[in-house]
Amino acid sequence: MLSGLRKIANTWFGKILGAFLIVGLAGFGISNVLLDLGTNTVASVGGQEITTRAFQRAYTTQVNQYGQRFGRVPTNEEALALGVPSVVLSQLGAEAALNQMGQNMGIGVSDARLSTMLRDDPSFAGILGTFDPSNFARVLQQAGYTEEEYFDLQRNAARRQQVAQGLFIGSPVPTAAIELVNRYGGDKRTIDYFVLGSGQLTTEVPAPTDAELATYLKDHQDTYRTKETRTVDMLALDVATLAATKTVTDADITAEYERTKAQRVKIEKRTIRQVPLATPEQQQAFEAGKAAGKTFDQLVTESGLTATDVGTLAQADITDADLATAAYGLAQGDFAIIPGIGGQRAVTVTAIEAGGEITLDEVKEEIRTSLATKAARDEYTDILDQVEELRAAFQPLTQIAERFKLPVQEVAITADGSELSALPAIPVDQYGTVAKAIFAAEKDKLAPTIAINANNNVWFDLKTIDAARDQTLDEVKDIVTAAWTAEKTEAAVKAEVDKALADIKGGKAFGDVAGSLNQFPVLSQPLTRQGETAPLDQAVASAAFGGGEGYVGSAVNGDGDHVLFQVVEIVPSTDEATLDAGGYIAETRQNTLYSDFMSGLRESMGMTINQKVLSQLLALDTGN
Repeated sequence: MLSGLRKIANTWFGKILGAFLIVGLAGFGISNVLLDLGTNTVASVGGQEITTRAFQRAYTTQVNQYGQRFGRVPTNEEALALGVPSVVLSQLGAEAALNQMGQNMGIGVSDARLSTMLRDDPSFAGILGTFDPSNFARVLQQAGYTEEEYFDLQRNAARRQQVAQGLFIGSPVPTAAIELVNRYGGDKRTIDYFVLGSGQLTTEVPAPTDAELATYLKDHQDTYRTKETRTVDMLALDVATLAATKTVTDADITAEYERTKAQRVKIEKRTIRQVPLATPEQQQAFEAGKAAGKTFDQLVTESGLTATDVGTLAQADITDADLATAAYGLAQGDFAIIPGIGGQRAVTVTAIEAGGEITLDEVKEEIRTSLATKAARDEYTDILDQVEELRAAFQPLTQIAERFKLPVQEVAITADGSELSALPAIPVDQYGTVAKAIFAAEKDKLAPTIAINANNNVWFDLKTIDAARDQTLDEVKDIVTAAWTAEKTEAAVKAEVDKALADIKGGKAFGDVAGSLNQFPVLSQPLTRQGETAPLDQAVASAAFGGGEGYVGSAVNGDGDHVLFQVVEIVPSTDEATLDAGGYIAETRQNTLYSDFMSGLRESMGMTINQKVLSQLLALDTGN
């Protein structure tokens, strides 16, 4: 779909259509398109401005949602053809209209309430679960909001919520609707059933003849046709590969350790748990228990409280000064009572990772890798230049690799490049690029260098090309025989299912038909819409709920077996409470009324659109 829209959007017709679509947004309830709004305003509703930043945020969210559906983000022209700008403007316009209505009615939110909302928002919580100003600033920065913008958004959202709750909460819900939803979700079907699969066939499928297999192969040759395969010698030069060729002696490692020993210090860390003591009685119980020699865990159990894990942290990583001081003043297993939020809290240390000097044995391999990597980085550019010179002289990769002690790997590559997983130096997202280069190469001609990045280059020599071809029966006889047999078996089972259904619908008793197929006794079971255990899974349940009492049908379950059934009883739902149908319908009804109200309010206030700014935001060439 997106590819078709792209082709249209890249034509002059598409661009002209884009301009008309912008002007024609009135078809979505948006009218009065003007050109004289401010350059930072894309539209206005009843005095409420929709800024370019607000539009861009909402627009980006919408196109990303399309990207998740289609596998890639649409271009601006494609998004316009899909109606994304009009949807975004409709949504923002309705919200602006409701904000204006709320302001006119004097509805708002106090700074104290905003402060409470901010501190209760888990998005801004720190490691202790309380509001963290630094985390608040970081989250806003990542989202691209200033503090002023954030608070404006919260004020408007709270205002809209108050209007919606005041107007629509408590809307009456029809009793009939509740009953219908309850019946839909809670009804059961009791069915008689039996299962037919390949193991229940009354006659065995005969072995295929060579002529039948040859015909089957001809009809399905696309399935068995080989893919073009190119065999190449591949040499990858990256820092890790080059580092693996370096020899680092124990003396080198010892010298590096002595040089950096002062910097290799392990920071002490402690595993901390805490429990809030919200009442004086809880605090007294812990103080008395501590004096009596009881452990932290014993007191938590006795009090019925729940302790939380703070984590395993260095003292510098703990932002709560009281907690840091207490935790790093305790012995392992001991606990202390310190101030908390709204009361006191008990803090304990369950484990201590000692700090101090790191030994040579602990970092020996780390140093070995570090020294080899440094040597590889220092030599990388020089070796890259030498490899390129040897390649220009048409020297085979095998000889070049031998000179630098690098590994060459022979790989048979198909067009998708999945076989490149054998070369760790090539990232997965580069398989397609490398395979494309290999399939563009000509035999006996020098292939270009493939630069993965500045420190990762790949070369290949094309050795053989095996063209795609039809396979002979002898090459794939076993595979074709299995496929032919499976197809014929399924057809035979389906024929018996069709005959059985025809006999039942023709008047024969369900049990008699089952008996004629050696399926006896007939089984019986109640079903919900979600299905039960195999063989009566959701596919069978969905089919059984397709008719009322006496309904006969069949379905293929997840195991590939055919389940034939007859509905013998409908069991109405009696447990309304578990379904919460009233709440579901009330919420749906309120959402629908709210949406309709917002659309009508936006239309009544009227929307003006800055066509020039909108075109610039969408990067459309409309002649403006």
